[in-house]
Amino acid sequence: MTGQSGDKCFRNTLQESKQLERYKEAKINLFIMKKIGILFGKERSFPEAFVKRVNELANGEFLAEFVQIDKIFQGEPLDYAVIIDRISQDVPFYRAALKNAASTGTAVINNPFWWSADEKFFNNALAVRLGIPVPKTALIPSREHPSDTTEESFSNLAYPLDWEAIFEYTGFPAYMKPFDGGGWKDVYKLNDKEEFFEKHKLTKQSVMMLQEEIQFDEYYRCYCIGGKYVRIMQYEPRNEFHLRYAVDNAPSSEALLKTIHDYVITLNQQLGYDFNTVEFAVRDGIPYAIDFCNPAPDAEVTSVGQENFDWVIETSAQYAIERARAHKDGQDNLTWGEYVKGSAKQAPKVKAPAVGDITEEVAAPVELEPVKEAPAKAAKGKSSKAAKKSRAEDANLVADKADKPAAKEAKPVDKEAKPAKSTSKKAAAKAVDSDDTAAKAPVAKAPASKAKKTSAKK
Repeated sequence: MTGQSGDKCFRNTLQESKQLERYKEAKINLFIMKKIGILFGKERSFPEAFVKRVNELANGEFLAEFVQIDKIFQGEPLDYAVIIDRISQDVPFYRAALKNAASTGTAVINNPFWWSADEKFFNNALAVRLGIPVPKTALIPSREHPSDTTEESFSNLAYPLDWEAIFEYTGFPAYMKPFDGGGWKDVYKLNDKEEFFEKHKLTKQSVMMLQEEIQFDEYYRCYCIGGKYVRIMQYEPRNEFHLRYAVDNAPSSEALLKTIHDYVITLNQQLGYDFNTVEFAVRDGIPYAIDFCNPAPDAEVTSVGQENFDWVIETSAQYAIERARAHKDGQDNLTWGEYVKGSAKQAPKVKAPAVGDITEEVAAPVELEPVKEAPAKAAKGKSSKAAKKSRAEDANLVADKADKPAAKEAKPVDKEAKPAKSTSKKAAAKAVDSDDTAAKAPVAKAPASKAKKTSAKK
């Protein structure tokens, strides 16, 4: 075919060829494109807006979607670079699946191993160590025995507890709540010890905390994403749920907001949370950290309001993309808090010899003398007695050797020293002591203040 018809046919064929190539390239990119998933329960507005915003910002670099699980095999990945976890605290199957995914390289937000280990009473203990003000809090054992236990299981627990000392420590009014709970579930305001014992009966097998009441002048709830992005929101926990973010009064000072901001960063970096909220009750100008173990915080538009919702969607989407870009296949991509990392640095470490340097006998705690053979020309009549005497002497010798110290105490060695090769039965164990200590963020300590009589708080 020649002329204009030929040119047109050629152009159409070329265009179709280019479209086919683009289609093939898109399919290949989709196959190799890293994915960002979100795992959630009943909530809708946050997951839907999050996926939409990530796909807009990623512009084809990453694909965001709802996580889909149809099977979980040990050690096999879920094919997500990043997963935002919003529900595993209530679904143990999801928690186990996320740990498996993390072991294959998925960056799970938040770290499922730390989330499983953490609880509110420890949070308060850590805050005390960091110099961040918190209400006085006592740990209370469960009212009923846990399943499969009896009185004999509590051999180390005094009965009755020193209730007077506990009540004097926290004072009344006080709040009783689960030591690892959330969502305002099973929270009781108590005015005296009689009310405490009455309500404690209702808690059954739950381990509880009794916490000093903080009569507050201001209250704040703060999002923290990535341990660095903070949004401070005024909050009124005494209002109806949908009105708790509707506060008319302005913050009392910029200095207070700066202190709250610094406390939020410090707590989340120590705990290692990528997505969390921290609540503060302000009494006499001092912000007391009330609750900062919320790794799946409320983010529904109907409760947090449009402005706060827009911020958390934008910031979480950008952070998820940031983590996807930093993701390394097959490696640990989780966030670990400074508390855990600092503890790991302080632990003594032992350098083991390389596999190629290990002889067939790695260590010989007791070195035995070779057993003496009987003389070849011994008289036949004496051979039996001589053999018995020889065996007895050898046995005594072995016992004497065994009573001696097995090995010399290992001495600390330089971190750069290479492990020595084991060339005989005497294998040397060398230990390395680490002098590293956990870095502590500078935090201002609050001055002492007097408690007022009544208030409401979480």
